[in-house]
Amino acid sequence: MQKLLLPLVIAAFFIPSAYSQTMVAPERSALATGYAPCVEPSGDLSLTAALDLAYHANPDIAVARREVQAIEGVILQAQTRRNPEIAASVEDTKQETRTTTVQLNQPIELGGKRAARITASERSYDAAVIDLAGKQAEIRAAVVAAFYDVVTAQERYRLAQATSELAKRATDIAAKRVLAGKVSPVEETRARVAESGVRVELGQASSDLQAARRRLAAMWGSGIPRFEHAVDQFEVLPSLPGSDTLRQGLNQAPGMQRARMEVERRQALARVEQTRRVPDLTLSLGVKRDEQLGRTQAIVGVSVPLPFFDRNQGNVLEALRRTDKARDELLATEVRLTSELGQAYDRLNVSRQEAELLRLEILPGAQSAYDATTKGYELGKFNFLEVLDAQRTFFQAKAQYLRALAETHRSAAEIDRIVGVPFENHPRDAVPQEQK
Repeated sequence: MQKLLLPLVIAAFFIPSAYSQTMVAPERSALATGYAPCVEPSGDLSLTAALDLAYHANPDIAVARREVQAIEGVILQAQTRRNPEIAASVEDTKQETRTTTVQLNQPIELGGKRAARITASERSYDAAVIDLAGKQAEIRAAVVAAFYDVVTAQERYRLAQATSELAKRATDIAAKRVLAGKVSPVEETRARVAESGVRVELGQASSDLQAARRRLAAMWGSGIPRFEHAVDQFEVLPSLPGSDTLRQGLNQAPGMQRARMEVERRQALARVEQTRRVPDLTLSLGVKRDEQLGRTQAIVGVSVPLPFFDRNQGNVLEALRRTDKARDELLATEVRLTSELGQAYDRLNVSRQEAELLRLEILPGAQSAYDATTKGYELGKFNFLEVLDAQRTFFQAKAQYLRALAETHRSAAEIDRIVGVPFENHPRDAVPQEQK
């Protein structure tokens, strides 16, 4: 009896080795790992450096990477085969009439279950990779928008500082003219009130700048920003992409790829459920020792479930309907992304035109009028209300120009998020140096 049991025990240990699976391909793991340490600079921060920091340290991107790594485990599990089992039974308690049976059972999957399971897990992996690319595009757009918010806030702060200096200068001039008896003390009071209002605006601009810096630093998980200035060619406008570029970009957009991959994943899952209609085969090999007869008999058996009632029909129907749902979602995603892309394109077009109009026509005139009024006020040719009006017009135009620039870059970043392609790959229209 022991001589017959030994081969069964050896087979029980060696059958799993015979069915050992291939591990997940190394290139898959390389896609989701590989953090490189990045240190936030303490001085000037460029857009490229900000994007590198976000790519390596953004928590949302890290979550997407972990999901890719988790799906690698799903693929590994899908590749495994069914474990064998060893069973033993003893009939009768008397040794003289006892019958001992030892049996090794090995389930065999039929109907392509394992292949379908592997294919479904691979489609899940592909979907996770697309989600990672989409999250990177989303974070990139958010970093670009936050970066230019910082640049805009810096320019507004510089503008508020210049306004404060000019307001103080106007107050000093008004005080001197009051002492000289050329104007009423009321004019000095107006100048001081205007200077106080400008100081309030300066404080607000400083607060907005700090908030913008914190929002940008949060993109790479930093609570306290270390950088001092965001440096970029702020007045270099992104170009307006052509219709062919937009169509091609929309077709390759992460959202569209994800929706198409979801259809393929659902089809693979439906195939898995369909293969489960085929019953599995269980092979049995064992020995039976009958003490009463004094004989040891070999046992060879085959068992197959009879699919009379459960043919997995409910799960198959659910999988097919979810595949149909994924197709409908693909159409809905295409409509939604087309609408979002069109809106972003329109905003980019309008903000570009506004920025060009302000730069070429409104700002030069407003600055010329302000300079002339300020100089004339120092010479006594204009009153203080005229100076305030010219000052307000010029700085409002300047602030509007900054808003238009920021909106242009935000719209370009939104197009970047939708199509998943860095917008900096498109040509840009440089502002001539003499017109800056």
